[in-house]
Amino acid sequence: MINVALLGIIRRWHLRDQIPIREIARRLDISRNTVRRYLRSETTEPSYAERRSTSGLDKYSVQLSGWLKAETTKPRKQRRNLKQIHEDLKELGYEGSYDRVAAFARQWKAGQTEWVTH
Repeated sequence: MINVALLGIIRRWHLRDQIPIREIARRLDISRNTVRRYLRSETTEPSYAERRSTSGLDKYSVQLSGWLKAETTKPRKQRRNLKQIHEDLKELGYEGSYDRVAAFARQWKAGQTEWVTH
């Protein structure tokens, strides 16, 4: 995988130092076609397809969203915290970590505030 620093090295060696593509490929242990592709492109940093992997939380996302929505309508003193919600999810069979639940809640909350402001 090529990062921005490596892309800079490729361009500097080829344009400033006049090192041939074959030599650059040999020094960096990458394909000549890869070197050629990055020299021809106008991008300043390489782009990669976004990775989307499934989470163990995906099958509980509807339930969790419902709980989070229900908790927002309750008075502050009567709300469950995320640790309690995580425990309830574990009772339903969720085997993931609390951090995933907290990240989901942050993302859900950001989506809710974005929906309200627009």
